[in-house]
Amino acid sequence: MEFNNKKLEKTSKLINYIIAIVLCGFLISLSGKLIDDVDEWKERPRVEEFQNTELLETKESEIEKIDTKIDLKEEKKSSIENTIKVVNNNYDNAKKSFDNWLEARKTVGSPKEDKAVLSRANELDEYYKTQQEWKKELSVISSEIQVLMKDKKEINEIIDKEEDRAYEERAKAIRKYDLKVFLIRLLFILPILLLGIFFIIKFRKHKYWPLFLGFVLFSFYAFFFGLVPYLPSYGGYIRYTVGIILSILFGVYAINKIKAFIENKKKELKVPTTERARKVQTETAEKALDNHMCPSCGKDFIVKKWDKSASKKDKIETYGIVTNYCRFCGLELFKKCNKCDSENFAHLPFCSNCGEKMNDNK
Repeated sequence: MEFNNKKLEKTSKLINYIIAIVLCGFLISLSGKLIDDVDEWKERPRVEEFQNTELLETKESEIEKIDTKIDLKEEKKSSIENTIKVVNNNYDNAKKSFDNWLEARKTVGSPKEDKAVLSRANELDEYYKTQQEWKKELSVISSEIQVLMKDKKEINEIIDKEEDRAYEERAKAIRKYDLKVFLIRLLFILPILLLGIFFIIKFRKHKYWPLFLGFVLFSFYAFFFGLVPYLPSYGGYIRYTVGIILSILFGVYAINKIKAFIENKKKELKVPTTERARKVQTETAEKALDNHMCPSCGKDFIVKKWDKSASKKDKIETYGIVTNYCRFCGLELFKKCNKCDSENFAHLPFCSNCGEKMNDNK
């Protein structure tokens, strides 16, 4: 079976990315569990902790006593109301009977001088007095109930005021608690982020880079996404500020790296071609050949061939030719094998025709 170096390279990259992603996934799951458990390290503040329990119990007891008195008064009031109904009914019946009887007596003589009329009128007055006495009793009971209700309302206002104070104290305590929990989570996540940045800077070319990459992906996810559900109202400022700082640092780093790379390339091109040729690595040479680029300056070494017989207006490109030397930096690109005289890319180690070593000077 043929040994395919490019296929192996692609497979290795895929396996490395899979290792990094799997490790990142497990680290995210573990950190999520740890961050969730931070909230359980200490019990969240409860409103009962800030209430004046003794005061509330006293006032609740007073309300119970008042409710008992009100219930008794209500029962008595209900009984009086029923009695008044009976008295009112008796009075109405007696009044109606008296009026009918009085009409009948008018035909006999003067009702004003009749003793029977006076007697029955006195009886009706007694019914009326009884009616008024019960109404007065009902009014007293109602007044007493109103006083008790007023006392109950005042006690409830005291209880409400105490509960409002307790809820305000609890809100303050929760804000302090949330800040403390957030700082614990931040102290846990921020070093992970800094460690991830350190890995990017120091271990990009390490043989175990896929493992470091998994940790780097986890560190950025944990800070910019995993911490989001636990951020307080001001937490976004911290996250965005850190993001801005990292963007500036990476931007400065990338700009300096690109600038340094360009400067190094300019210096390289000033070095003699033979010395530059010795520094070209095999991997770089393979990629340059695949992309028909000069391994030193990165320019395309294929020259377009034009049909010169046609007019300038109708001139068309017919094909491309490969140059033996880079027309931009002068580096030798193709040369003949010393053994079989076959033409090969000058920077690959062996002849593609006979296998003779091409670059003895490297």
